[in-house]
Amino acid sequence: MSARLNIATVDSAAYKAMMGLEGYLQTISLNHIQKELIKIRASQINQCAFCLDMHTKDALKYGETTQRIFILNGWREAKDFFTEEEQVLLAMTEEITLISDKGLTEETFQRAKQYFDDGQIAQIIMAIITINAWNRIAVSTHLPIAK
Repeated sequence: MSARLNIATVDSAAYKAMMGLEGYLQTISLNHIQKELIKIRASQINQCAFCLDMHTKDALKYGETTQRIFILNGWREAKDFFTEEEQVLLAMTEEITLISDKGLTEETFQRAKQYFDDGQIAQIIMAIITINAWNRIAVSTHLPIAK
């Protein structure tokens, strides 16, 4: 598949706005591993190879284990490998990424409130929204994966 266009050069204002969200995400209270789990899980759902390549490598740099990355797609079957907080993050990621299914359910939202305050929940939602936007950019423009 050949690349279609490069948003960063074709529409630099849009790309700059996306980078503004990335800058914001650097300031939120989630740790690096939590952010990468969100990014990897959303990218799995959206089948974004570019983002999967990038964020699995980033997760490894931050100390994530290969085993947890390998089983992330089946996290519900492997709950012992993920903390309760991480399970909530992953459930939120799935429900927001697949928003047309049922959206962020009340059950998941209430579970999130057990571990995160409203400000942190807002940050989590923004992290999920941002990776979904990046996934859509990468998939729709056929962003190439570096070899």
